Amino acid sequence: MSNPLYHKVVVKVGTNVITNNQGELDLQILDQLVSQTAELHNQGVAVLLVSSGAVGAGRSIIKLLDDLSPVAARQVLSSTGQIRLINTYADLFEERALKTAQILVTKSDFRDRLHYLNIRTCLTSLLKHRIIPVINENDAVSVTELMFTDNDELSGMIASMMQVDAYIILSHVDGLFDMSRQDNAPTVIKTIDISTEHFHQYIKPGTSQFGRGGMLTKCHIAHKLARLGITVHIANGRTSGILLDILNGKEVGTKFIPQKAVHGRKRWIAHSEGLEKGAVTINAGAETALRSPERANSLLPVGIESIIGTFFKGDIIKICSENGEAIGYGMAQYSSEKTRELLGKKGEKPLIHYDYLYIMP
Repeated sequence: MSNPLYHKVVVKVGTNVITNNQGELDLQILDQLVSQTAELHNQGVAVLLVSSGAVGAGRSIIKLLDDLSPVAARQVLSSTGQIRLINTYADLFEERALKTAQILVTKSDFRDRLHYLNIRTCLTSLLKHRIIPVINENDAVSVTELMFTDNDELSGMIASMMQVDAYIILSHVDGLFDMSRQDNAPTVIKTIDISTEHFHQYIKPGTSQFGRGGMLTKCHIAHKLARLGITVHIANGRTSGILLDILNGKEVGTKFIPQKAVHGRKRWIAHSEGLEKGAVTINAGAETALRSPERANSLLPVGIESIIGTFFKGDIIKICSENGEAIGYGMAQYSSEKTRELLGKKGEKPLIHYDYLYIMP
């Protein structure tokens, strides 16, 4: 591979890719993926690896007691299995003379801008030292509201944070299948242009056998990242040479075509769902203005109808329509207390400036 298609990528490896039917680690598949990652690395491609599989690795180590709650069971399996998972990666990369680093995070690490920047600094420094980061959710402490939806969400945040060229989701299926066709067997959709078509018509929601994520979640993340300017691939991680094929530009799996790149704080804000400190409800006129494709608009107090919760300057808040639907997120330029004073008034400073605003499609 003399001229790889991308120079910095996030590769997300799903649980069902690297575990067998019993949910235990599949060392043969892991070896294949590490071999491909090493080849990309040696060709100058910066690879950030987000890997599930800690719980699966734990199943081969621990026989759980019958009286454990689901949360406790996951904590035991993930905390014991994570050691085996990272050691397996470290040993396989070491066989190829490469170094790895383990990064464990929770969703709350992305809530605070300073923590967010600290993670980015760490990952950037590892890549500068030609060390391959192996990233996973810290399942031992991530419960309920602290949990990512799944590692698709985590890896999407990492891809956005690191401004990668491409985000590659390795699943146990060949891509996004067109499930809307009744006449023929479902076929893999090669490309999706999010500016002209939507993926919901093609798929049926569902989760994998051992992981938490399904194709619907993967496509939501893919759609969001493509809007931010990142190319997304969904492909079968158990297919021999799949990473090399993608980087060589072969038409495998499903590719989400990116739109114009978005940088800086907007990328952080775009992944703020569930991390907000408060919310505002806006009227129909304000919603129309914020969604305008012709003009960039900020959220002014005149368009705000009500305020939920308490927030301060610099906090992320949710923007809701009149019917309560979340339509976006943004960084508050002043507190909820001041917002209440300015509610409905014209000619006031924006609560959320356009540069710190993300509106969902």
